Amino acid sequence: MSRAVTVVGSLNLDLIVGVHRLPGRGETVVGTRTGSSPGGKGANQAAAAGALRSGVAMVGRVGDDSAGHSLIADLEARGVDVSAVLPTSGVPTGTATIAVEDSGGENLIVVAPGANHALRPADVDVPAVRVAKVLLLQLEVPLETVRAAVDAASGIVVLNPAPPQALPADLLDRVDVLVPNEWELSQLAGEPPRLYEPRELAAMSRRVTLGDVVVTMGARGALVVQGTREPVVIAPPVVTPVDTTGAGDCFCGALSVALADGLGLAVAARYAVAAAALSTTGVGARGLLPDDSTVRTALTG
Repeated sequence: MSRAVTVVGSLNLDLIVGVHRLPGRGETVVGTRTGSSPGGKGANQAAAAGALRSGVAMVGRVGDDSAGHSLIADLEARGVDVSAVLPTSGVPTGTATIAVEDSGGENLIVVAPGANHALRPADVDVPAVRVAKVLLLQLEVPLETVRAAVDAASGIVVLNPAPPQALPADLLDRVDVLVPNEWELSQLAGEPPRLYEPRELAAMSRRVTLGDVVVTMGARGALVVQGTREPVVIAPPVVTPVDTTGAGDCFCGALSVALADGLGLAVAARYAVAAAALSTTGVGARGLLPDDSTVRTALTG
């Protein structure tokens, strides 16, 4: 069976703490609220893609525990094929502790990988990876497993290099679309983290890879860099953000769906920018994942 999008990546249980402001180094702040929700960059991206289209599959590992089984059930309820998500004995399900500012929704995240680090190259040598129109990857699972998935892919390969780490040139050469945020791109390019202008981000993108790059820029939207073409800045629709957790993941899932539908990169990025902006109006990484009609309305409104 063909797949529109297959996501290989992490599944976590998110532990969320609301704060008046994010803490500084060595500082303690008092939380205003607590909660938990399904998360993990890979699973978030699969959930976002599943909200937009059918034919989405997830490949990953969770612990053989209540948290892991609940994460599988959540994706399954969203229409995602979870047959290649494997419960793993002896290790816990991955977790992420997320501090979210009450005003504006900015966040700070600490991840404990758990079973995600048990995902092995043999786990991704499956039909869902081999036949997908788009294979979507991140870096919360072992790099050797990411490489194996890329080698098995026959469709478009999209890599969200998060969390950032040094990537071999031969792996980058096999990636069709690299999707970093501004901080991740500066890390890959060996530059200090700061606010860069789009022209500077475009120059860094071309130093990192000769392939296509889409840089997510938060409230500024996204930057599309394709070879020698003029870079394109795509502004988001106006929304009132509540929680930005998972906005980048929603972007990646929506971009992959649009690419699987055959859209060009700039058009696909415009679709993904709208989806990501809409996702920030709900609480949690999957608090509000828009469907296709909602995104199209935002694009034409």
